[in-house]
Amino acid sequence: MAITNVFAVMPVVDFETARGWYERLLGRPADRNPMGGLAEWQVTEGGAIQLLRDPDRAGSAMLTLGVDDIDGQAAAAAERGLAMGPPQDTSGGFRIAAITDPAGNVITFAQDLGRDA
Repeated sequence: MAITNVFAVMPVVDFETARGWYERLLGRPADRNPMGGLAEWQVTEGGAIQLLRDPDRAGSAMLTLGVDDIDGQAAAAAERGLAMGPPQDTSGGFRIAAITDPAGNVITFAQDLGRDA
């Protein structure tokens, strides 16, 4: 069995508010809208973020996205009116910054600094 795609699901209560927020965070509209209450952003060849209206699970997701420039990512978010936490280095050789969506889901951006853990 070969896995060909991975979808990270971000459950929210207020779908339209969250959709606008994710459009600002990712800098573009959703790539697909497969059904009501579901939007998808393709972020890598085999990976996508799904925004899902699911009040029972809203605010419980955690997502980490690897990026090549955490400071640039934080600056881009700020330019779009989103306040990401300040980038910080970890002892494991990553530089990270986190942001929380309107439902309370946490998205962490991580840049591998190329050091051994």
